Parts: sequence; C-alpha cells; structure tokens
Amino acid sequence: MADCIFCMIANKEISSKAVYEDDRIIAFYDMEPQAPVHVLIVPKKHILSLDDLQAEDAELAGYLMLKVKDIAKELGLENGYRLVNNCGEDGMQTVQHLHFHLLGKRKMTWPPG
Repeated sequence: MADCIFCMIANKEISSKAVYEDDRIIAFYDMEPQAPVHVLIVPKKHILSLDDLQAEDAELAGYLMLKVKDIAKELGLENGYRLVNNCGEDGMQTVQHLHFHLLGKRKMTWPPG
C-alpha cells in the first residue's frame, strides 16, 4: 500500500535499523522503544490487522510466529521476552499494517496496562 509506513520500510523507501529480513518479513527497531530491546516484526505483505488475516495467509502467519524465536535468540533475549499485537482502535493499533512488538531485556510487569 502506497501510504503505509511499514510497506515503505519493507520496500526500502524509508530506512530502518533492521535486525532481520527475508522475502516475507522484516524486523526492525521501534523508533519509540518501550523496553531496552523493542523490535517490530512485520510481514511484507500488506495486511491491515490480525482481524484481516485470511486462510491464504496461514502459512505467512505461521512462518512469522516461528521466526520470533530466532529473532529473539539473535537479540540475546535468552531470559525471556514479550510478544504483543495491538489490534484495532481499542487495542491501540496505531499503524494499519499487521505487526508484532518483540520486547525484552527487562522484567515485564502484569497487567500490561
């Protein structure tokens, strides 16, 4: 999508500090980190939100989930991490492109807020 910031990052129209990239996903540092490690994991295919996943996206969604552990390991999150998906207005989704926040290197609290 032409005006989607995550699509522009995936297409290299906007630079990012990538920590992982392949032909299906990109992971890069969040510009407003909420933890010492705060990375966004984004499919390169434009999907609005978790609610917009279709059956044909099952392989991509599974692939992304399986890559989380590899990215976490590469970032040294051996003591644990949190994976967050904000979905919709009440979920505080601010970018209308499916993405996951990988947070670590500090003790997470509960409830999250």
